[in-house]
Amino acid sequence: MSQTNQPTDAPHQPTRRKFLQTGALAASSFLIVPRHVLGKGFIAPSDKLNIAGVGIAGKGFSDTNNAFNNGANNMVALCDIDWSARTKTNFDKHPKAAKYKDFRQMLDKEGKNIDAVTVSTADHSHAVVAMAAMQLGKHVYVQKPLTHNIHEARMLTEGARKHKVVTQMGNQGASNPDQNKMAEWYDKGQIGTVHTVHLWTNRPVWPQGFNAPKTEAAAPADIDWDTWIGPATPVGYSPLYHPFKWRGWWNFGAGALGDIGCHIMDMPFRVLGLSSPTDVECSTGTVYEKDWVANYVPEGCPPSSQVQMTFPATAKNKAPIKMTWADGGIRPFRPEQLPLDAPMGGDDGGVIMIGDKGIIVCGLYGMSAKLYTKGSGSTFSLTAEQSTPQNKTMPEWGHQVLWTEACKAGFNSKEHKALTSSFDFSGPLTESVLMGNLAIRSYNLRSGKSEGRNFDYPGRKKLLWDGKNMKITNFDEANQFVSRQYRDGWKLA
Repeated sequence: MSQTNQPTDAPHQPTRRKFLQTGALAASSFLIVPRHVLGKGFIAPSDKLNIAGVGIAGKGFSDTNNAFNNGANNMVALCDIDWSARTKTNFDKHPKAAKYKDFRQMLDKEGKNIDAVTVSTADHSHAVVAMAAMQLGKHVYVQKPLTHNIHEARMLTEGARKHKVVTQMGNQGASNPDQNKMAEWYDKGQIGTVHTVHLWTNRPVWPQGFNAPKTEAAAPADIDWDTWIGPATPVGYSPLYHPFKWRGWWNFGAGALGDIGCHIMDMPFRVLGLSSPTDVECSTGTVYEKDWVANYVPEGCPPSSQVQMTFPATAKNKAPIKMTWADGGIRPFRPEQLPLDAPMGGDDGGVIMIGDKGIIVCGLYGMSAKLYTKGSGSTFSLTAEQSTPQNKTMPEWGHQVLWTEACKAGFNSKEHKALTSSFDFSGPLTESVLMGNLAIRSYNLRSGKSEGRNFDYPGRKKLLWDGKNMKITNFDEANQFVSRQYRDGWKLA
């Protein structure tokens, strides 16, 4: 962010974070008592990370407290624009943590004492908070989707490398061991070359597909609405935006695809070694307000959508892949090779990867993964499966804890390289997820003059994507959705 200054630590006054990264504390043995002297299970103060949380209710509560890890680290600052009962539980859990409504003030006043920051705000402010923290040399954990738009994802990926900070996106299923099993099945050639991938979700599970509120309400006294708006186009407060319902509005959220796509697309992206798609096209559901009058909502995400992308052949998969996404209650049809009694993912979403020798099916987060391979007939048979029950509430798999340990080890450490969703991986993944949103937002862009009910909708054609330059090459109007218009003072730099 443009308001954020670079760190000005003098060479003879290294920060605590630099000590943790370089191991200088260990060298100063007269300052540190080895943990084996203090007793088994004791964590020396020097081994604790100083963490700040931005967005601390809902998912932010689990993000901050999984990183806190029962006192293995210090929670030194908590920031949320909403100081209502939603945040009280977290404030009460960490009474010594400094409390803020504006993350910029928190970084300015507490920055020298912060090593790492969790970002669990609404999608539209992920990038500005994370970039401000990284520019100060802070490690960052950012909820999925990593960013609100493609350009921001590219900037955060490059920013993490530039500032040499440890990063992780909050798609915790990436740390699910079942994904290793799916990769093993694929790497052994058990499903052959993949040509088709189906992804789907039951989202949205919030109101979506209707017009923006025409009237605004007074923001509750305990909410800093202007800071919540951040880089977005200013609108008045409405309970249809905050809390949680912001996901259904393009100004703040990324719809069903943005909400869950980084969880579900993660598996084929990782297993098949995918990169940027070459094209994208979609169709979206429509709400009719009255007979023959479609309700096209430019401010809001559609009630349902279907997106198809083409990914080129990779070093791992020697053929192009057609990947289809569906949301809003739409599911893929059963592949003819899959037995009629075979489960297709779960009620809340799933993945099907179809190869010329077999099929892998799994649910959300990679749960209940199953392998079907080709036999003598036309139908594949069950060969192997993971035991994780689809409907069991899954733990976080230490996703945040692994990040904190990598923060202590440093940017070039094996711990950082072993993270399952650092920005080097999750940045390109997020770009691909948000390509679907670019198509969805372009779908109802029209040109030409009306002839009765007939219009030309170029956005409904296949859009060709130049991933390196982040540009649609055959419909320039769609490129407005690669980035966004930023409010004064909030543009990423």
